[in-house]
Amino acid sequence: MHHIPFALTFPPVVQAAVSGAAEAAELGVLPSWRLDDLYPSATSQEYLGDLAKAEDQAKAFEAKWKGRLSQAAKLTGNQGIGQAVREYEMLEDLMGKIGSFAGLTYFSDTSNPVNGKLYGDAQSKLTDMASHLLFFALELNRIDDGIIDAALESDTLAAHYKPWIVDLRLDKPYQLDDRLEQLFLEKSMTGASAFNRLFDETMTALVFEIDGKSLSLEVALSMLQEADPALRRMAAQALSKTFKDNIRIFTLITNTLAKDKEISDRWRGFGDIADSRHLANRVERDVVDALAAAVKQAYPRLSHRYYAMKARWLGMEQMEFWDRNAPLPETPTSLISWDEAKETVLSAYAGFEPEMAAIAGRFFDGGWIDAPVRPGKAPGAFAHPTVPSAHPYVLVNYMGKPRDVMTLAHELGHGVHQVLAGDQGALMASTPLTLAETASVFGEMLTFRALLDRTKDRRERKAMLAQKVEDMINTVVRQIAFYEFERKVHTARKQGELTADDIGELWLSVQAESLGPAIRISEGYETYWAYIPHFIHSPFYVYAYAFGDCLVNSLYAVYQKAESGFQQKYFELLKAGGTKHHSELLAPFGLDATDPSFWAQGLSMLEGLIDELEALDRQA
Repeated sequence: MHHIPFALTFPPVVQAAVSGAAEAAELGVLPSWRLDDLYPSATSQEYLGDLAKAEDQAKAFEAKWKGRLSQAAKLTGNQGIGQAVREYEMLEDLMGKIGSFAGLTYFSDTSNPVNGKLYGDAQSKLTDMASHLLFFALELNRIDDGIIDAALESDTLAAHYKPWIVDLRLDKPYQLDDRLEQLFLEKSMTGASAFNRLFDETMTALVFEIDGKSLSLEVALSMLQEADPALRRMAAQALSKTFKDNIRIFTLITNTLAKDKEISDRWRGFGDIADSRHLANRVERDVVDALAAAVKQAYPRLSHRYYAMKARWLGMEQMEFWDRNAPLPETPTSLISWDEAKETVLSAYAGFEPEMAAIAGRFFDGGWIDAPVRPGKAPGAFAHPTVPSAHPYVLVNYMGKPRDVMTLAHELGHGVHQVLAGDQGALMASTPLTLAETASVFGEMLTFRALLDRTKDRRERKAMLAQKVEDMINTVVRQIAFYEFERKVHTARKQGELTADDIGELWLSVQAESLGPAIRISEGYETYWAYIPHFIHSPFYVYAYAFGDCLVNSLYAVYQKAESGFQQKYFELLKAGGTKHHSELLAPFGLDATDPSFWAQGLSMLEGLIDELEALDRQA
């Protein structure tokens, strides 16, 4: 099924609320994106015309090529396999543009039933079109290896698509016959896709009663970062109550999707519950296992150690779970305007490479960013590449806190990556999740280092370092804990349906292990698994954040030592899109993710920041 590949940041638990006209005025004018770069509207002749065009072309493509690919693989030119792939790519671009417009419109306001209908209708039509294209990959993969190898040698156009064709053939062992694949595709609309949409619309509709106000999820979660501990406690209790009131529906969604995945994995022959994700990420299982083991082994040196320090700074023997993201007393309380955030990120990017800042600047100038918090808008943040014939879009919920600036830097990193990779075309621009976080985390690191270099006050430096450490713990430790939770849930689901209490116990077990003894996990936290969208939309996605963070830490260490030429090699990495394996992309930097020491090297940067915090603490 044609899907909408959104590049999500980590779960939105690290933003703070803006309330009142004075605070809103302090932020300045926040931009909303202009989707008319895709289509003027859902009722426009352009959108409706492309829907009809895509449907006609999908049917024509099937009529032209179905049953003929084996013969086409022995030909060249307009009758060759390369031409078939080119026509398929053009359809992917057109269908992707339609899906992107419908998806971005929907996520602009998921509470609007008109948007929901647009999104649902578009997905349904795209699924129908995809059913006419389904044969292509299946038939292509049934062609003998020798014939394909010969075609890649003799057909210039096929050779251009070699990375995609070779990549596609990795899926060959897990393909089903055509009719079964068509059944899986068509049933997805009433299966997994339907439960994904149910989750989104349920989550958007939730209301949290805090201090006499009815608040949305985004704002309620953000209050866990308020300086007032009483307000943090009220927010945590309100979140727990509303999650608990709705836990039956989230439990049903989780059970259904886990079973749906188990059925698919069983039919396709995947050995491990996460193998389908590893295949999609083009990363080996033992590499991910080594990453998870390295992070878990480092829990005491990272999260346990840091949270013990933080409890002491806050004057507590033990923090409550709602104190985990509390600001330090040294944290500045003034809001950062949108213009200042823009200048901060672009200047940090320019300090690394002017071209990087120039590309990011187009997002501000072209109306490619949606920044305000508003009812119904998707929470958190993402960058969506749309298709190479258009341009990416970025969604953030900007509320003027330093972490919001880091989120902006993160998503613009995705955006720069997507622009640079776009030249690879619709089939080869998309990067596996494990590498998709490279530019985003690197952009964050550039911005953080630029801000840190400008900070001379010891107390402000401590607050900045602490915030960065917490972000990295959220990106590495927390995401591996999420990955372990998913593994436990999907493993247990094979034995039968799970109750909310069952899932809650699994959640608490991994949280206690990862957070350590400095944080008390009290009643109410057992429901907090319910709001994490990655568990629903992209099972086992989460380890990609830890992969990306550790990779970037190693990459940044190379950059700090490099005399020249790093920027050029870095841009070549981004421009490659999905055409190269992680081993090929990292080799020019002298890095190897299969080396056990690679992950230790990546984690050492986080450990070094905690060391620096301890040193600052001793100077106090």
